[in-house]
Amino acid sequence: MEQVLQGGPRGSCILSGAGRDAAPGCSSPRPLLRLVHLDLKGAAPRVSYLEQLFPLLSQLGASGILVEYEDMFPFQGELETLRSPYAYSEEDVERIQQLAELNQLEVVPLVQTFGHAEFILKHEKFQHLREVERFPNSFNPHAPGTLPLLRNLLAQVMEKHGRSSWIHIGADEVFHLGEGADSRAWMSRTKGDVGAMYLQHVKEVASAVAAPGRRALMWDDMLRRMSAGALRESGLAELVSPVVWFYAPDFDAGHVGKYAESGFGSVWFASAFKGTTGPAQAWPPLGHHLQNQLSWLKVVEAMPRFAPLRLQGIVLTGWQRYDHYAVLCELLPVGIPSLAVCLQTLSTWCVPSDEGNGAFPGAQIYRLVEQVNGHLKESVAKILEEESAVKGWFSPYHRKRRFGNPRNLESFGSRLVERSLRAQLASVYFPDAVDEWLEENVSPYLEPLRELLRDYRAVIRLNGRPKAPGAPHAPAAP
Repeated sequence: MEQVLQGGPRGSCILSGAGRDAAPGCSSPRPLLRLVHLDLKGAAPRVSYLEQLFPLLSQLGASGILVEYEDMFPFQGELETLRSPYAYSEEDVERIQQLAELNQLEVVPLVQTFGHAEFILKHEKFQHLREVERFPNSFNPHAPGTLPLLRNLLAQVMEKHGRSSWIHIGADEVFHLGEGADSRAWMSRTKGDVGAMYLQHVKEVASAVAAPGRRALMWDDMLRRMSAGALRESGLAELVSPVVWFYAPDFDAGHVGKYAESGFGSVWFASAFKGTTGPAQAWPPLGHHLQNQLSWLKVVEAMPRFAPLRLQGIVLTGWQRYDHYAVLCELLPVGIPSLAVCLQTLSTWCVPSDEGNGAFPGAQIYRLVEQVNGHLKESVAKILEEESAVKGWFSPYHRKRRFGNPRNLESFGSRLVERSLRAQLASVYFPDAVDEWLEENVSPYLEPLRELLRDYRAVIRLNGRPKAPGAPHAPAAP
């Protein structure tokens, strides 16, 4: 695995690199792209970290990055309110693209245009565009301001990504679609259904993106429930390529053939290297993600059955939040070994033996989080429940009465990783992400120790004397 993390030789098998012919046994002679997903709606890394990361991605066999900016994009004008306080500057966005180009990585921006629009619809200014007034998840496709807003959003992103051949318009998990008053009225008036409503909106959005040399991508989950006939009649196939995603170790992707029947010329697949096994997951289960890649390779092998549908690439997703309101899941540096295994599996159709301890950007964070994930809770429990100085001379009875002997109390202390971890996180992330991750993953375990130390310091200041008349006394010496 150390060779993998240091950039072992690129594979030339089933997902051959750009400019190469596929090796014998591969499903297609066409070069297939391998995009690594950077989910910036949580714990967005500093550009200085991306400077270290992009060369590694290229060495591992990636050929591009799918950048889901959300509120990290430097929106202007009426959209400026969408920007995070730590949003990238225009210079940062250009620098990211330069770094990608230096490392032969395609940049594909992702802009959510239907569901997962919380970062937009949470703002009072845009609440009137919600499908259901109470929920900030999805756009009302019938509201007069929805399409102008989305065109502005897409135009600003595309202007800063003039070199990109693809733009991803999201369009997944459009919760509550059809439940709003406008949507119910539309279905009654047109005798249409939710599927027709969805396809109409996505087609209008995709039309705003389509241009010579540029094509839209979209997640496919909302398309799965629609018939081949409805998809074909919509004309959507002329504008977009669906990205078929499954993140479980085993899955049934049999509906891929429906996209061939529907007239789509190309399709993408999406696996996962982190961020899909629990909204508060701190440590990626490598076996789960490895098996997911192996299952996708079986689907790749079967692609000749779906001709003339062409597989264009695969996205390795690495979700950082399940949605804008969710807590952080596995940090990007913690997922690098998993990403390396997944990329190399897809590149060479071989399974690296283990995670290993190779050097890579953020390796210090990886090891510190490993300590937190595997040992922190156990270590704190050991101090509180097994340390003899705590149990014998600073029990809850002593602490409640602020009573104890400094000589015994000074024999214990905390051996924690928090200070080191904060420093390492701060070198990669902005302060909001550092605070959030520590509060979610470290503070719940450290707070009992902090309380212990506060009581300890209070007793030390009293020099072991009773706080007030009537306080208990230590037993007399024998």
